[in-house]
Amino acid sequence: MFTLPHLKPIKSYKSIALLTSGGDSPGMNPAIRGVVRAALNSGIESVYGIQRGYSGLITADIHKLTSRSVTNIIQRGGTMLKSARCLEFKEPAIRAQAAQILRDKNIEALIVIGGDGSMAGAHLLTEETGIPVIGLPGTIDNDIPGSDDTIGFDTAVNTALDAIDKIRDTALSHERLFLVEVMGRNSGFIATQVGIACGAELVIVPEYAFDLHDLCVTLAQQRASGQGSSGIIVIAEGKDPGLTSRIAYQLEELGQDPKICILGHIQRGGSPSGHDRMLASCLGASAVHYLLAGFNDILVGVRQGTIVDIPLRKVISEKKILDRNIFDITTLLHK
Repeated sequence: MFTLPHLKPIKSYKSIALLTSGGDSPGMNPAIRGVVRAALNSGIESVYGIQRGYSGLITADIHKLTSRSVTNIIQRGGTMLKSARCLEFKEPAIRAQAAQILRDKNIEALIVIGGDGSMAGAHLLTEETGIPVIGLPGTIDNDIPGSDDTIGFDTAVNTALDAIDKIRDTALSHERLFLVEVMGRNSGFIATQVGIACGAELVIVPEYAFDLHDLCVTLAQQRASGQGSSGIIVIAEGKDPGLTSRIAYQLEELGQDPKICILGHIQRGGSPSGHDRMLASCLGASAVHYLLAGFNDILVGVRQGTIVDIPLRKVISEKKILDRNIFDITTLLHK
């Protein structure tokens, strides 16, 4: 359960819009549902859904949503509004055009569900044009500063765990190392949580450097001496493509026969977990309450079980740090 803030409404809006931007994440649909129904039940007359994120905003692909529009979407993965990455939105002139489109349609505020790039766009939009914006953290990477959790993270972790539990059967049967690559180009939150939860022998993340040769020698020696345990190595994809293949190659050179399993976009799909449905619903409803309470240019996140507001300027200027003590648990518990 979450603790929600007590916010007094001081503003009124006749019409708002929302969009989902960047990579999709399980739980975006419950967040959409939360925004739409909270808005309509709080006196906001019209809610509009913008198709395909900022790309749909600048082409005016905007449609009215009703309570019925969001019926039976809470259990669905992905996003009913579709999503896209929009490089054009980095241009001030395009953001000004987007603001004019909203004004032309009498849309008074915008709620954006997405990751750090989406929040950067939202912040610049309100800073330059005055359109009120509220952000919600929709990303499986859990890398949004100020929020302990993000919409989709829990589902992505559970999806990876389900796959690894199946992979482990073969790993144990053949006494073989399996290199399981999970998502996380710039952050190791998924890899760390998955690694601890599945009892991985080793977890590799972008945040903490390692010597590739020494790591492979140690792994090979452990396997040769019978010290290996689960046979599962969890690797965050990282910024440098091919890391998992390079590890496999060096292990082969050392006499091992590792197998590679790249989980990829399976982690973004599937029905959202109960936790993500609850988180997304509370954040969606809270976004409307913050808007009516006069807030602007914030992200609505969660910290220590309490729904909180974080300035978007802070969200886009800071980096969420993977706790070294938590990461060290991956090593402490594998033997």
